[in-house]
Amino acid sequence: MGTRRSLPASLIPTKLIIGATGVLLFLYLVLHIIGNLMVFLGPGIFNSYAHMLISNPLVVPIEIGLAAVIVIHLYKAIAMTMKNQSARPVKYAKKAWAGGASQKSIGSSTMILTGLALLIFIPIHVLTFKYGTHYDFGDGVRDLYRLEMENFSSPLTVGFYLITMVLVGLHLWHGVASSFQSLGLEGPRFTPFVRILGKVSAVAIAGGFIAITLWVFLAAGRS
Repeated sequence: MGTRRSLPASLIPTKLIIGATGVLLFLYLVLHIIGNLMVFLGPGIFNSYAHMLISNPLVVPIEIGLAAVIVIHLYKAIAMTMKNQSARPVKYAKKAWAGGASQKSIGSSTMILTGLALLIFIPIHVLTFKYGTHYDFGDGVRDLYRLEMENFSSPLTVGFYLITMVLVGLHLWHGVASSFQSLGLEGPRFTPFVRILGKVSAVAIAGGFIAITLWVFLAAGRS
């Protein structure tokens, strides 16, 4: 049985920043999937909800803040990974998935790669929906429901989103628990809970977006 390697004191602030920004991004994703699931309730409710959000005067400062959080989170994560690797110049001869209490998994081993992939996806997603075709639903309300139906009628777009949501799930599978543990929620009382939270959140959030995409493509977008 191996012992847990303690984190150098110089990296503790970085770990705290990664944890805090990770929790903020997780909370945003929770709100984001809740709002997007309203598409199942029809164009009226979905467009009214979207209009309430985009007409809020705080939306621009929040978007700027969110973009800053994403950049800081990724930058600090890459920086800590590089420092950890430089502190261990001799690589392991063999990598294997650990069992038991270990958190080593595909998700934990690909955090930087999935994070970089999502950094590419986010601008594409914003350009597609925030700056996509502007349809009028009436009374100054934008018809984002129609825009979503059109975008997810394309097999290429659907395939791209499905692959990306799998990457989101992989990132959350390890990242949610890791973020909370970085802020001190670890030990016999908290560790089992945050690990379960991470796995459930990964399935629920990624699964929710996948369900929306497939529903539009297979049902709503074809009607």
